[in-house]
Amino acid sequence: MIHLKTEEDLQLIRESSQILGKAHGEVARLIKPGIKTKELDRVAEEFIRDHGGSPSFKNYNGFPSSLCISVNEVVVHGFPGNYELRETDIIAVDCGVYFKGFHSDSAYTYPLEGASAENLSLLERTYESLYRGIEQAKAGNRIGDIAFAIQSYVEGFGYGVVRELVGHGVGKNLHEDPEVPNYGKRGKGVKIVAGMVFAIEPMINRGTRSVVQERDGWTIRTADRKPSAHFEHTVAVLEDRTEILTTHKYIEENYTYKWRSKSQLSKTEL
Repeated sequence: MIHLKTEEDLQLIRESSQILGKAHGEVARLIKPGIKTKELDRVAEEFIRDHGGSPSFKNYNGFPSSLCISVNEVVVHGFPGNYELRETDIIAVDCGVYFKGFHSDSAYTYPLEGASAENLSLLERTYESLYRGIEQAKAGNRIGDIAFAIQSYVEGFGYGVVRELVGHGVGKNLHEDPEVPNYGKRGKGVKIVAGMVFAIEPMINRGTRSVVQERDGWTIRTADRKPSAHFEHTVAVLEDRTEILTTHKYIEENYTYKWRSKSQLSKTEL
């Protein structure tokens, strides 16, 4: 069942999303070689709780942490721990906030300054695919239009689109209907109507689309161990427009490595 949101609901999700965005910003300040991923998790949880929220992910179906931290070939659901970031890593940080009865959910993948040109291109194209998907998230379209926009763009560069994990509705529950895949056909799937709120989150692999689950029951990595990228926004569909509820603003302000300005991709390619 799809739960359509009222304007009052949307305002609370906006507030949740602001806490989330600022928590991401606090994490962004700390991302550098040598930091342990569990320290990023600690800082995020402390910020969220200090601002009246609670981490959506912590204890969700037994997940032990506030952040999903996925490094290099890990696609999603990686555990924070004693791993120390290296200068060539890429690191995806996925976080959710529960505030006044509503969740928000967003993710961002960071390259450290030694990340390869190939990985920078993967991140840039995955980031772009998120916004191409959002462009199709409007009343009257169908979920397949979002999926096709993402898939057709990234597969043009030979990347693999993960099938086993998808975007989802967001609201009083962290995961609601509808599912929002990153692959599909135009004009297919659930019709998009005003009042829907869902997370769009392309998970794109530099190699094959195939993934495996580790023995911990959570961590998903690429089958070929090539890197993967993940970007996510929670969006609201209104009568006349689509609003991006979450924000990467605080990440981009606080992360010292301005990687997108260093991308080798031309704007005509994007």
